[in-house]
Amino acid sequence: MPVKYVFVTGGVVSGLGKGITAASLGRLLKARGYKVTMQKFDPYINIDPGTMNPVQHGEVFVTDDGAETDLDLGHYERFIDESLTKNSNVTTGKVYWTVLHKERRGDFGGGTVQVIPHITDEIKSRFHRNFSTDETEIAIIEVGGTVGDIESQPFLEAIRQFQHQAGPGNTCVIHVTLIPYLKASGELKTKPTQASVKDLQGMGIQPDILVCRSEHPLDHSLRAKISRFCNVPESHVLQNLDVEVLYEVPLVMEEEHLAQAACECLNLPCPEPDLTDWRAMIDAWKHPRYEVTVALVGKYIQLHDAYISVVEALKHGGVANHTQVRIKWIDSETVTPENAGQLLGDVSGLLVPGGFGDRGIDGKIAAIQYAREHNIPFLGLCLGMQLSIVEFARHVAGLPEAHSVELNPATPDPVIHLMPDQNGVEDIGGTLRLGSYPCVLAHDSRAYELYGQETIHERHRHRYEVNNDYRQILTDNGMKLSGLSPDGRIVEMIEIPSHPWFIGTQAHPELKSRPNRPHPLFAGFIEAALKFQN
Repeated sequence: MPVKYVFVTGGVVSGLGKGITAASLGRLLKARGYKVTMQKFDPYINIDPGTMNPVQHGEVFVTDDGAETDLDLGHYERFIDESLTKNSNVTTGKVYWTVLHKERRGDFGGGTVQVIPHITDEIKSRFHRNFSTDETEIAIIEVGGTVGDIESQPFLEAIRQFQHQAGPGNTCVIHVTLIPYLKASGELKTKPTQASVKDLQGMGIQPDILVCRSEHPLDHSLRAKISRFCNVPESHVLQNLDVEVLYEVPLVMEEEHLAQAACECLNLPCPEPDLTDWRAMIDAWKHPRYEVTVALVGKYIQLHDAYISVVEALKHGGVANHTQVRIKWIDSETVTPENAGQLLGDVSGLLVPGGFGDRGIDGKIAAIQYAREHNIPFLGLCLGMQLSIVEFARHVAGLPEAHSVELNPATPDPVIHLMPDQNGVEDIGGTLRLGSYPCVLAHDSRAYELYGQETIHERHRHRYEVNNDYRQILTDNGMKLSGLSPDGRIVEMIEIPSHPWFIGTQAHPELKSRPNRPHPLFAGFIEAALKFQN
């Protein structure tokens, strides 16, 4: 059996960091030479998060093969430094959709379709398989939600069945739970963890490892108590305390011997890990030489998770420059040409991320104008690039009513218009230009200088593009179309050569940035912000 399985569940409360625990284990196993992949099974009925409000759900993470997925996949990729696929995010909606299509097609021979066996069998069929290699691969599978939720029960039942079928030594269950601290009595309480484990046991699943989130260290007596009541070896009762830097968690969990415990459960050798690069990255992160403030101008700033990959990529760019990046969150609805100086006068860089809808658009344009006119380093992502073109067309190219058709269908100068292959598309979910696409960079561009190669590949999520009818007027007025699709049809990147550092990209480069491999655009952006500051 070339694949071994680690299932990660959560108990007591949501938001305990199951995804980070799972991703940390992935990093620790990879550091030991194992091939690792990761999956997230989510209990919501949406087919994918592509149509969900970012304020409710956080950002939509896009994979190379064009899947719109949960933001946890971003954590997975950043920790294990592997590109995941559409199979890495499975929702209840996807499972039921598939089963219902099979029923309509007659695959079940007219029989009654039930949760058991049809739904659970479909869930099991989506657990990672790799029949192409005899090399041991470890699949780490996180189950969203909290044990005890009605929605999660089919996933847990599928795991119970799968454990039995896979046999001993091929699966491992890690349960992430909470040990609350009662300030009044000065005590850590284990009862919620005991109750959560009992819920799991009632479903026929015995956890092999407990990862206990706590604000205070767990002493020997507390671990022994949890071990006795939960039927888990004391050496497998691990604490997970808060850390200063998110990417420290693998190092903290290495001290707790998480990977060793998992390898014991999976009957695998546990060699010493090579964490040299990771430790060096954390050291650089915690001991910056410089500090810089950049503005992030968006409309979802009340929930920072809506821009989590952008935030992380900025921090990665900071690490590359030995710099602590402070983000000034600016609500685009509050920005006007009159107050832009007041809001942005103290920043050394400005970033406008992607997004949809017309709320806050005028504020983003005003912010871009301020950055362009005051030589502040600017990075525009997706909609951010499109709006930088709108701003340039209005205030430099002499097209005062220029706009995007998405935001003003009646504009006389549609510098941004609908992609031809998007005409007639009515469904909003999963129909955008999604996934990784190539881009050819001009050799005399700053982008080429940063990437160091002519052809690059970045991930996309959009249905509007630069209107090619306006290419000439943009370039005649000083804008450089620095990156095009290989057939020359789609404008992928723009620059303003007369500006110290002004780049827009139709892509979402933040999705490919890693803490140990910062994305060149973000590293370059932070470098430019430092120069501007000094």
